[in-house]
Amino acid sequence: MNVLVVNAGSSSLKYQLLDTDTREVFAKGNCERIGSDMGIFGHSENGGAKQTEEVPFPDHRSAIARVLEELEKTDFTIDGIGHRIVQGGWYFDDSAVVDDEVMAKILEVAPLAPLHNYGEAAAIEYCREKYPELPNVAVFDTSFHMTMPEVAYTYALPKDVCNKYHVRKYGAHGTSHRYEWMMAKEILGSRCHRLLSCHLGNGASLAAIEDGVCRDTTMGLTPLDGLMMGTRCGSIDPATVCYLQREGGYSYQEVDDMMNKQSGLLAISGISNDARDIRTRASEGDERCLLAFDMFAYKAMQQAGSMIASMAGVDTITFTAGIGENDWSIRKAFCDCFEWLGVRIDNNKNREAVGNGPQVISAAGSSVTVMVIPTDEEYMIAHDVERLTKNN
Repeated sequence: MNVLVVNAGSSSLKYQLLDTDTREVFAKGNCERIGSDMGIFGHSENGGAKQTEEVPFPDHRSAIARVLEELEKTDFTIDGIGHRIVQGGWYFDDSAVVDDEVMAKILEVAPLAPLHNYGEAAAIEYCREKYPELPNVAVFDTSFHMTMPEVAYTYALPKDVCNKYHVRKYGAHGTSHRYEWMMAKEILGSRCHRLLSCHLGNGASLAAIEDGVCRDTTMGLTPLDGLMMGTRCGSIDPATVCYLQREGGYSYQEVDDMMNKQSGLLAISGISNDARDIRTRASEGDERCLLAFDMFAYKAMQQAGSMIASMAGVDTITFTAGIGENDWSIRKAFCDCFEWLGVRIDNNKNREAVGNGPQVISAAGSSVTVMVIPTDEEYMIAHDVERLTKNN
């Protein structure tokens, strides 16, 4: 089945057309600077060089329209369209074939992710109008986490407030964590029972997965909670917000921007949110960059402990996303903190595990299997399109 996967961000849109049987990618590209008269459109086919051009993208509809226009010039067929949706709210515990009711629910929960859901909804609507005969499937970042028990997702706030405003832990990166479980189980079989999935990138989260069921995750009501990230602060004392507004005179929007866009690795390193830049400076002895990496590893280790406790143990750990897949030193620092659990990594395997598909990096005799599994959210979305539409 040939599936077009659409991943619309707040000011960008990525796409990929792939075959679910062979995983062959026929075409892919991106639209950047949506909302600008100077947008950038990039497109490549069959693994060839990306061609780019400046295109005005006033909104997400214009962006997806340009994508479909480009694909219509090719001989590729599209059998279905899958859309990554950041927030499914309290409605969706699985992906869903889009109809008017599903669209209404995506928009209803949009206040929980206003920078993403509205743009994603606009892209879906255009696809439905352009190709009414094709199925559109919404794949939610939050749905995988809806199996969390009440004790894990409930906030200790007044119940009437939580009910009225739907305040609870929703999590994110669910499609990636679900892929990690699927691949780990496929490779390890019965040896994989309790998995700690570590999605470590510019956005970062952990998930505790027991027999394919999410028990807990580090992101909360929004993707700001949990680990220290590229530009996000992660978990801090909630009263910090009130304190900065009261004592610093900051507005709500200024604090929101600070915690989402000016914090994390960027704030601590003082130079960048890109782990590669920070690693280079850290290797040269830059103290702020050294602290940034130490904090990133420490926060991940600290919250991993709570994830492991929620499963009463762990037998498999997987690393994925930009940092998790490519930074051997972060993986080592993280795993060394769990030597008391019997976690042992093979240093040579760990250093060599870059860009070569799923690899086991744990040492012989380790009580926990440690793996690097490059995530493939696009395939997972395409897989869901096939799963939900193949009988129709």
